[in-house]
Amino acid sequence: MRAGWFLFAIGVGLLRQLEGQAVPKFELSIVHDTVSGERAQLQPFTQDVDEILSGGRGGRLCDQVKQVAGYLRLLEQDKHYFFWFFESRNDPVNDPVTLWMTGGPGCSSGIALFAENGPCHVNEHGDGTINNQYSWNERSNMIYIDQPGGTGFSYGKDDHFEKGVTADMDIFVREFMRKFAQFRENQFFIFGESYGGHYVPSTAHRIFENNKASDLKINLAGVAVGNGLTDPYIQYSYYARMAFNSTTVPARVSKKTFKKMAKKTPSCLSEIEKCNHPNHPKKDCLKALNQCNKDLVVPYTSTGYNVYDMRRKCKGCTNNFTNVEKFLNSKRVQNILGVHKKWQSCNKGVYKDMSADFTRSYAWTVPALLEAGIPVLIYAGDCDYICNWMGNKAWTLALKWSGQDDFQAAQDTPWMVQDEQAGIMRSANGFTFLQFFQAGHMVPKDQPEFSQAMFNSFILNGDI
Repeated sequence: MRAGWFLFAIGVGLLRQLEGQAVPKFELSIVHDTVSGERAQLQPFTQDVDEILSGGRGGRLCDQVKQVAGYLRLLEQDKHYFFWFFESRNDPVNDPVTLWMTGGPGCSSGIALFAENGPCHVNEHGDGTINNQYSWNERSNMIYIDQPGGTGFSYGKDDHFEKGVTADMDIFVREFMRKFAQFRENQFFIFGESYGGHYVPSTAHRIFENNKASDLKINLAGVAVGNGLTDPYIQYSYYARMAFNSTTVPARVSKKTFKKMAKKTPSCLSEIEKCNHPNHPKKDCLKALNQCNKDLVVPYTSTGYNVYDMRRKCKGCTNNFTNVEKFLNSKRVQNILGVHKKWQSCNKGVYKDMSADFTRSYAWTVPALLEAGIPVLIYAGDCDYICNWMGNKAWTLALKWSGQDDFQAAQDTPWMVQDEQAGIMRSANGFTFLQFFQAGHMVPKDQPEFSQAMFNSFILNGDI
């Protein structure tokens, strides 16, 4: 894809520009770089942000490393993807680059940035941030992207299937590396969670395949998904068991309800199978989603327990990110970022648009990565119901690839962090599954220290 097909509108980060000369402390240089055909225009300006950086209960906007916030615009499709890049706190020149993709579909990676593994968290008042000592940019350069179109600060033409999203993400990664050539040789990782079980492996597979013909090779070094939905056929088959005998929390449904759920599971799986048949009509996938959720999710939610954390009663059934919404929708913060759109943690319209893709499997994208020697990590907080550890472990065991026998024969062993058992892992030939103790759907939020240890080990060693 030629450079003329896209536009970068880049806000160059706090304290120093990523490119060019450093700017004075408490100034922000925002650069809008419009690439049209063979022409590029830079329109820099500076803005005094002393009040935001040093004032308020939250302190700085977010970290003091070099950073870039802006848009990638795909001209032909009128899509504008918002991203926020942070250099590593350690050694940005040599440390890996990691792309983070939040799920939903339709949930912003701003959730992860400001409430999970980013350099800072928004304070409870929503008027500032606090430093996150367990940020994943301690040892990696980090890119947080809002996708598909319409998610977070991104806008433009909607996607309805993963194929379009992965094509766009492949373009984004290559053009990011083309723009910031100093990172081209760095190892590149893709991480994500939840519906990222679709996004992450399919994007990695697209990048891997397109590397063969591209003039710009991406140094893809590893892929990881936390509490993801990757193989719905297998994962939905574990809902009844997880609700009644998760082994991590007491039974959340009665034995009678469990039996009803188990009895209805085969018909759910039959509909998922139809959805995954080649040339299936869209209605098959919508029927599968509706029927499976009615028969296997609603009985659990009827108990009043949270689908994202089985330890807790449901209060709205989602995490509350009103503080993040207040922060990102403030006029001053939006001026700094160069955005002019109301930020929502999750966009229901995007979810609806992508719903026909929900029960399709993307496990098929993983074997090619493993056969090429690219490590793959699947981890799951064991208190999550909706993308639970049982279903995730099951699909990793069922995956057909040359190392399947070795993976199935591998022992489950304690995963230790500083002499404390934080989970149970199984690994063979570059494929790893980790049951993460005492964590729900968002592992970095529930177990920040241990998740950072997992991340650092994987990006530095290729395993945990």
